[in-house]
Amino acid sequence: MRKLLEFLFAKRHWLLFFLCEIIAFALIYRNNAYQKNMIMTSANAVIGRILSISNTVFSYLDLQKINRQLLEKNNRLEMELIMLREQLSEKIADTLNFNGIFLNNIKDFDYEYITAKVVNNSIVYSNNYITINKGSNDGIHSDMGVISVDGLVGVVMTVKANYSLVISLLNTNLKVSAKVKNTDYFGAFSWKGGDPRFAFLEELPAHSVFKAGDTIVTSGYSTIFPQGVMIGTIDSYDKRHDNNFFFLKVRLATDFQALGTISVIENKNQEEQKEIEKGIRKDD
Repeated sequence: MRKLLEFLFAKRHWLLFFLCEIIAFALIYRNNAYQKNMIMTSANAVIGRILSISNTVFSYLDLQKINRQLLEKNNRLEMELIMLREQLSEKIADTLNFNGIFLNNIKDFDYEYITAKVVNNSIVYSNNYITINKGSNDGIHSDMGVISVDGLVGVVMTVKANYSLVISLLNTNLKVSAKVKNTDYFGAFSWKGGDPRFAFLEELPAHSVFKAGDTIVTSGYSTIFPQGVMIGTIDSYDKRHDNNFFFLKVRLATDFQALGTISVIENKNQEEQKEIEKGIRKDD
């Protein structure tokens, strides 16, 4: 307290000066309408500018949260659409009265998703990998599919507590079962290296019907991806293996040079399907 009093006494001239200035401005503001109006106008302009900057800053800071929420909603809607298509196809194939049945079973979907962020990514090698910031603590395990808002990304390979390593679609060792959308003809989809914008669908039967620009999606013939996940569009094609199969060049839907947030898909029945298929292979 003593030091504070000594400081105030030492600076008494400055304090007196500021006090006089405040009194002078108060008298001017109170007794002169023109100056009062100018001060009010300037103050409102300054306050308005400060509020505008403040709102801009807070809006920018909220963008990440808003984008994450929108991505989660988009992923949920996409998964529901895929499941609805599958269930509708099954009901039609069974030629049963499916009116209103499948809509009541949305909660029974076989797939769930976990949103994660890409923390490392490569596209320049023949075998590329992606690191994400979710791991076993978040429910991630190996052999889970990975997609972006645009399409297929890869498959989870290695998992630690807080991070996971994804084998990218831009990896020559990864093959995915894929088909032309709205058809039953499927083949092996893979990347051959080189341009990260294109990959290839092989072993598509010669009697299959399609055209350039058609959509390529996952076939659903695996324990990893549901049917109908977007992969890309047909850029060009020709025939291979004595003209018995088509070889399609596909423009990828996912821009691997700009991956940010992704979703990891979990097939809740994966282990059961693996077990029964493993038993069949043993019998063979």
